[in-house]
Amino acid sequence: MQTIPDDLRYSKEHEWVRADGDLVTIGITHFAQDQLGDVVFVELPEKGASVRQHASLGVVESVKAASDVYAPVSGEVVERNLKVIESPELVNSSPYGDGWLVKVRMSDGDEMGALLDAAAYGEHVGASAQ
Repeated sequence: MQTIPDDLRYSKEHEWVRADGDLVTIGITHFAQDQLGDVVFVELPEKGASVRQHASLGVVESVKAASDVYAPVSGEVVERNLKVIESPELVNSSPYGDGWLVKVRMSDGDEMGALLDAAAYGEHVGASAQ
């Protein structure tokens, strides 16, 4: 079983969030990239785009499937990871590091409360993996 970082929050759709005040970094979890297989293409919103919690914010395509990435929080995209657009395999090799997707300035910090902590996400994927 992969390690699930304790310092992040998670969505049931397998996105992770690292908060620094009202600025959050968003990516997909190790579980999600493992399920997808080799990632070959990443489509992300432009800087300045608005994202809404639970709405699609981009697409990750692998050799097996294309999957929407859902915004775990609402806000404005302040940065997108150009490295991951140029080298999509970073999503596989470093999902919690260099493979992050976007940085968003949250419009509603209360939305973080709806996300799972590491233990709850571990239970969620444990149930999904069976």
